[in-house]
Amino acid sequence: MQSKEEFFAEKEARGLALTYDDVRLMTRANPFDPLPETLNIETRFSENVDLKVPFVSAAMDTVTESRMAIAMAKLGGIGVIHAAMDIIEQRNEVRRVKKAIHGLIDDPVTVRESDSLQQVQNMCQEVPYDFSTFPVINNEGKFVGILTGNDFKYPDDLSIDVGKAMTPFDGDKVASAGPRTSLNRAYKIMQERKVSTLPLLRKNGKVAGMYLWSDVSRIYRDSEQFNVDENRQLRVAAAVSTGSDTLERVDKINKYLDVVVIDTADGDSYYAFQTLRDIKASFPDLDVVVGNISDGESARLLAEAGANGIKVGQGPGSICTTRRETGIGTPQVTAIYNAVKELGPKYANIPICADGGISDHGDIAIALATGASTVMMGRMLAGTKEAPGVIIAKNGNRYKFYRGMGSKSALMDNAHSRQRYDVKGTGLILAEGIEALVPYEGEVSDVLGLCTQALLKSMRYAKAPDLDDFRNRARFMHITNAGLRESHPHDVEITQQ
Repeated sequence: MQSKEEFFAEKEARGLALTYDDVRLMTRANPFDPLPETLNIETRFSENVDLKVPFVSAAMDTVTESRMAIAMAKLGGIGVIHAAMDIIEQRNEVRRVKKAIHGLIDDPVTVRESDSLQQVQNMCQEVPYDFSTFPVINNEGKFVGILTGNDFKYPDDLSIDVGKAMTPFDGDKVASAGPRTSLNRAYKIMQERKVSTLPLLRKNGKVAGMYLWSDVSRIYRDSEQFNVDENRQLRVAAAVSTGSDTLERVDKINKYLDVVVIDTADGDSYYAFQTLRDIKASFPDLDVVVGNISDGESARLLAEAGANGIKVGQGPGSICTTRRETGIGTPQVTAIYNAVKELGPKYANIPICADGGISDHGDIAIALATGASTVMMGRMLAGTKEAPGVIIAKNGNRYKFYRGMGSKSALMDNAHSRQRYDVKGTGLILAEGIEALVPYEGEVSDVLGLCTQALLKSMRYAKAPDLDDFRNRARFMHITNAGLRESHPHDVEITQQ
């Protein structure tokens, strides 16, 4: 049985380049078959950005905006917010992801200590509020205590002032913190002080926000499965071009960003390298993923230039026509392997993202077994509820609109696409993508749930407990057209799939 290295060396000697439908993985024998519950699919999108699952949503205007990115992070992956929007729009989209589960009540409803409990009760019935804890302020607007639902729902006399029923801010029962207190810090304070509320106070004593233990503890419990940063906020990535406004764009979104993706069709161009160097010089602590490429040497050169992750794939996407129009692009399995091989031990810490060409669940396993750390998906996610756009009804079926960023409409609509594909102006345009309808797939959690199940089954067949072992144990077969046909349902009339 050939090793993976021997397999690809033999194909290279014959001048063959392979993609997903050209290969299959072999099962492996192992007397210590890993149990399903022990399998680990944690990985990295970049050197310093970990993922719970190896799934990334593509930086396309019909795939990833804040709604998709929030869903991806809650499922353990990450979304790349597309750049086909102005700087402020993109900043707001990225910010929405970061603030999605922050737990902070940034404009809490306050009551005055001179209000009666009856007034508070009436207010809660009129609105109505879905909470019953209020910071209490004096006539100068300064924080003086906490009023809870128990204080005004069950008193003997509702005419008494809030100031007499509240828990005052002068003992051990009420804690406070500064206005910039993170969720992590709030969690620790509330644990140590054993308090259920944590008002955030400005230097003048006025309320800037508030944390509730019920919210904070729920986020901590739920976020065990989320992809979150050190502050328990959802991780998010954003795309930028190689244009003149790139540094300004990064500067505006960097506050909320975990990783920036230099998104270009020609990832080994002078402009891609220069943009990488400029970003690393101005934002040295920010991880930068660069793509796209399909050549091993390009991967090594980008790593040498400071890339924290590399996107591999030129033309494999379902709506991409780069290969047809230009003749450029290496079939995806060979492109991934060559990139990993060229990085070698010296740059083994630089993750590869396999971008494009994923059409079946099994393609995910093949990409990861070849050497990728993550897969970026467009078409598989474009039909979900969380993708931008509305559901389209046609001939009794439901669809969503999906377009390549190199399609004519995308190139006409936005400067980012023109920059990505090196298109000057909006006159005569050579498109490198198409527009299409894709079947509506429901929620992204269902799509990624099936992807995860399929990957875990692949690892069981390979007897691999984690993705590193999966890559190391992988053995490949080159299949024929007959083998490909055999891999799919055949000689039957399908009644249900």
